[in-house]
Amino acid sequence: MGLPQKKLKYTYSDYCSWDDGERWELIDGFPYAMSPAPMRKHQDVGGALFNQLYNFLKNKPCKVYHAPFDVRLNPYEEDDTVVQPDIVVVCDISKLDDKGCKGVPDLVIEILSPSSLRMDRMIKLERYRQASVREYWIVDPEARGVEACVLEGGRYYLTSYTDEAPVNVLPGCVIDLKEVFPETESNGI
Repeated sequence: MGLPQKKLKYTYSDYCSWDDGERWELIDGFPYAMSPAPMRKHQDVGGALFNQLYNFLKNKPCKVYHAPFDVRLNPYEEDDTVVQPDIVVVCDISKLDDKGCKGVPDLVIEILSPSSLRMDRMIKLERYRQASVREYWIVDPEARGVEACVLEGGRYYLTSYTDEAPVNVLPGCVIDLKEVFPETESNGI
């Protein structure tokens, strides 16, 4: 497994001590090894999403970050959950420190890959809901769409988008999915 010692439950302190060249996430004290570097299509989609969010947020108080970026969902309790979403938006700057986000971000975006389907659609979905992440996007490069989960009354309400996707936590921000999922891909360098 690559972990220094076998424990029943790990904390963020343990996570910070793992220096084995592998990337990990920690959810409710249980470690999950992350896949190797994502495929090119995953990177293209992530870059296009990040670019639109970054441009929208210029001169605004919210900040956008891309992986690897540690998000500690419950740092004031057991401190046993740290995830590395593909993209996060944080509007409460007091949650940011040199290590990442210490608390719940406003928007979390995960880009699906074959190895992350179960993690992103089940484990993280439930964990983000429990932590009260206000908006969680599951981006599917193969289906060329976004499933936006918006938190209301402790439940996520899902809306699917394939053309334009409004960001509920950022009034006025609409992501052009035609730029995220172009019709044709260039074979050039």
